[in-house]
Amino acid sequence: MDANKKIKVGIIGVTPERGWAGMSHVPALKALPGYEITALSTRNKENIPALKSIVDVPHVYQSVQELVSSPDVDLAVVSVRVPLHAGIIKDAFAAGKNVLSEWPLGKTLQEAEDLSQMAKEKALQGYIMLQSRAVPAIRYVKDYISQGHIGEVLSTSMIGSGIIYGEYILKANDYTADPENGTGMINVTFGNAVDALAYVLGEFTELSATTAIRRKTAKMVETGEEVPVGTADQVAVTGTLQGGAVASIHFRGGMFSGTNFFWEINGTKGDIQISAPGGSLAVFDVTVKASTGKDGAMEPLAIPDEYNLVSGGSLPNIPLNVGQIYQLIQQGTAPTFSDAVIRHRMIAAIQLAAATGTRQRYSLDK
Repeated sequence: MDANKKIKVGIIGVTPERGWAGMSHVPALKALPGYEITALSTRNKENIPALKSIVDVPHVYQSVQELVSSPDVDLAVVSVRVPLHAGIIKDAFAAGKNVLSEWPLGKTLQEAEDLSQMAKEKALQGYIMLQSRAVPAIRYVKDYISQGHIGEVLSTSMIGSGIIYGEYILKANDYTADPENGTGMINVTFGNAVDALAYVLGEFTELSATTAIRRKTAKMVETGEEVPVGTADQVAVTGTLQGGAVASIHFRGGMFSGTNFFWEINGTKGDIQISAPGGSLAVFDVTVKASTGKDGAMEPLAIPDEYNLVSGGSLPNIPLNVGQIYQLIQQGTAPTFSDAVIRHRMIAAIQLAAATGTRQRYSLDK
């Protein structure tokens, strides 16, 4: 894609009702001068007038195939349920379109590997919405550490909430309770958070894990009905990172009165603490502290303005951080399907370690 021309974007997954694509991708793209929303797709013909009015877009197609075949689309954004990702992405690649997909890339590691390989074979770009690593504070912390401010990293600990995956479940999210859909807490909330850790500090060289389903059922918010839960609401991982640092991570389903996100990085010269009101760094306000003085006191660490790539106006956290990914695409540094495959491999290794009680490794080959 030519960085000097506006990128024409077609979004698959916008609805007239409040949904993820409408609250994240649409406002993000409207704030970015390098992009233009040119097309949407909907299976419901009755939605077309409302979508044109809400998004002010020239084309609303009734099928994905029409959108990905349109000459007015350079980049197809896939923002639908994970089980639908593979089919839509294959159609987009077959039509010669670059793709930005929501995370997780596929229901399984095999799906993710197949999609990444297809992108390579067709010489197309596949980008992935691992937006936690794109948060300005996280990118700055990575640079801050690489500049030697806390010395050699010795260890790191992260605790987080799954946000959903707790006592209650919305009808719109009921598919996340089925492990066959690849949308459990280990895949979604945990997967995005641990991606930020690996991006900042390096991948695991080996790991051990424990997972558990502590809540066997969840209550449907709308009806009070008890529904079975087949995905883990407890994920605990320990291991060694590249460079030798020891890492410990524990995610729990739901939200808590106590700690919902806290990440500490300990070095030979100082420490860093990253906190948020929930387990998603790309959704909530992130606070960063560092021990910068001789007394070792933790002080707020200001994030330089240049780390926010979305200039002008004031966007809420969700579209602001989604916008970082779009800007990284234009810079040529956005996470790709290859990065998604590595994260899928990590998750598969965690699941195998938990199932077998053995230490596991995963390949970093792209």
